[in-house]
Parts: sequence; structure tokens; C-alpha cells
Amino acid sequence: MNASLNIDKIRAEFPALNQDIHKKPLAYLDSAATSQKPQAVIDATNDYYSNNNANVHRAVYELGARATQAYEGARETVRRFLGAGSSREIIFVKGATEGINLVANVLRSRLSSMHSILISEMEHHANIVPWQLIAEQTGATLRVIPLTSSGELDLDAAKTLMEERPKVVALTHASNVLGTVNPITELIEMAHKQGAITLVDGSQATPHMRVNVQDIGCDFYVFSGHKVYGPTGIGALYGRKELLETLPPWQGGGDMIETVTFEKSTYAPYPQRFEAGTPNIAGAVGLAAAIDYLDTLTIDRIVARERLLMGKAMEALQKLPFVKILGSPAYRVPLISFLVEGVHAHDVATLLDLAGIAARAGHHCAQPLMTHYGVTATTRASFSFYNTEREVERLATALEAIHRRFSNAI
Repeated sequence: MNASLNIDKIRAEFPALNQDIHKKPLAYLDSAATSQKPQAVIDATNDYYSNNNANVHRAVYELGARATQAYEGARETVRRFLGAGSSREIIFVKGATEGINLVANVLRSRLSSMHSILISEMEHHANIVPWQLIAEQTGATLRVIPLTSSGELDLDAAKTLMEERPKVVALTHASNVLGTVNPITELIEMAHKQGAITLVDGSQATPHMRVNVQDIGCDFYVFSGHKVYGPTGIGALYGRKELLETLPPWQGGGDMIETVTFEKSTYAPYPQRFEAGTPNIAGAVGLAAAIDYLDTLTIDRIVARERLLMGKAMEALQKLPFVKILGSPAYRVPLISFLVEGVHAHDVATLLDLAGIAARAGHHCAQPLMTHYGVTATTRASFSFYNTEREVERLATALEAIHRRFSNAI
């Protein structure tokens, strides 16, 4: 394995990490919600607006050509990041949510009351609500794979539900609450044996592991740029070319057409067919810069670093008898959702903030999963390669102080 990461150097490359919050050094433990941005990403977006700002695909002048080259170059960078076979299989979207909505809407004509859509109990709302809307519109039935006691998908139940031949199977690669990494290749194979179209929500997986959509075998894969150290408002949808060729557009407007008359319009081939209007060019450029930055660190070193941090965080929190961790999956991305005995999750996060620690509290856009555990909210600490062992120690120390404070108040 390559040499370990130089954490001091890396942290210096992330401007937002180098500040005080409430007169204490910021410990940013909310990367699962959005990651901080390296200077390379900030510089790339600034450079686009400063030197290459023009609309893409339409202009014959030099500036427009440079903008188009940067935008389409970003598409190729994302193709490489996901291991897709062709850059034409990459569609730029606002994020995973828009990508899932796009897929749900273009598949609507293939669904009816005779069909079912299969998701899981650990899905983010972004992979629940779009399918609920399509089910309401088409009469299709929404079915749900349950969890085991460890917070993993019940594979026996999944197999049984797959045998009912769902038309669509849409599953998360990794849970944003439990951290559970699903055996996604196995699940996709199950689904395809039953003739289902498959979608994977890779929002929590892409920052923390190597992803290859051809090895996974899925029909669609989505992720959000802001979780992989890129800008907000940009993401990507991978679609298998054989499917994209057959699907109708979702939105109408400029750049997704071949011809327009008042009587009829014809549509551009994919991916332009699915990218109506002026895209987020600067976002795509910033996303490509984020991927290039990650390449300089290498995924193997990132994984090793984050496993080290997670091991230390799990060990520290498991020593605290008043802390309950949700889920005990065999494989997890670097996040922990937990409860502190006698203290509401929002109070925990508020007091952590006063200690300079940024952690998220709430239902994490996964209310059905909260219901499964009989809670309304948890506190979540999520880690990145730029976090330090000292920040893990600060989290544990702060939780001890919070518990003492509330215990003394009783």
C-alpha cells in the first residue's frame, strides 16, 4: 500500500476546516451531509467564471469552445470515476435527488397497476418519495425490503420479494444513517434475474470506496457532487446505454432537441436528451476538479485512513455506557448515528456545537428508518479522511460532559 496520507498538508488544503467556532477549533463531523471543499475545487470554479465563462454546445467562438471542452471533459472525468463504458452514459443533474426523479419519471410509461417497485427500509427520502409519486400516478405497488437486527438488509426477504418480479428495484449502496454497506452487486444480480430495472443511490458510497458501475451491473447509478468534495447543485446519473437509447426525455427546452416546429419536436440523442436548458457548467468543472483531487490521494489511502478513524470512533463511543449506537453492520462507511441517554438528539448537537464540533441531528431524511428503531431523531457523526484522531477524542469527551450536565440537572 502507498504511504499514509499527510493529514496536516491535507487539512491546509481545505480552507473551511481552519477556523474557530465558539472560540474552539472546528471539528467538522458532518461530511455525510456535505463535505468540505479543497482549494483545488474552489480555484477550478473561480477559474471557469473568471476566464472561461460562456454557454456550452452553441457557440462557435473561442470562449464558448473552451467552456464546452471543460464541461464535456468533466463528463469524461465522471465516467472514469464511476467506471462507465462511455461518457455518453453520464448525465449531469443537480444531485442524486434529481437523478432519481429523472429515472422515476422516464420509467413512468413502463409502469402500471400490474407492477411493483422494490426499495428498502433504510432508504433516504430521495429514494422513497419519487417512487411513491410514480406509484400513485401509475397504480404500481411500492414494496419494502426489511432490516435485520444488525441494521443490514434481510437478504432472505429480499430474495422472496424479488421473486414477485418487481419492475423496478431501487436501493442505496450505503445507508446515510446506519453506515451499512449493502451487497449491492448480489442484490442487482437477484433483481436482473427477475427482469427488473435497477437503480443504485451511491450518495454515501462514492466518497468512501471504489465504485465500478459495470462490475455492479446496475442500470442506473446516482451520486451528488457535494458529498465527494465538489460543489453543491451538481451530481451525475449513470445510465446503461441500451436503456438510455429507449427512454423519453423528462424535461423539455433548449439543447435537448434536434428539431422543433409547432407541430412536432424531435429529440437529441442521450445524454443531451436528458439535459434540458443551460447546465451547471461551473458545478461540473468543480466536480471534475474534486475527482482529480481524490485521485491524487488514491482511494486505497482514503479507505485506510477512514477505517482507522472509524475504528477509533467506534471504540471511543462504545466505552460510553450512556451512548447507544444504531446498527452493527459488518461493513459500514465512516458514520455513526447514536443516542445519548436522557438527552434529545438536537440538544446533543447544540452542545457539541458549543464545543466546536459540527455534528448533525434529526431524522436524516430517513423517517421510516427512525420509525423502525422507535426514535424520532439521532445525532450523527460522520468522518472523512481530513478528520483527526484528536477530533474523535474531542467528540467522546464532549459527550461525557453533556451526559454529566443532564444527569446533574435531574
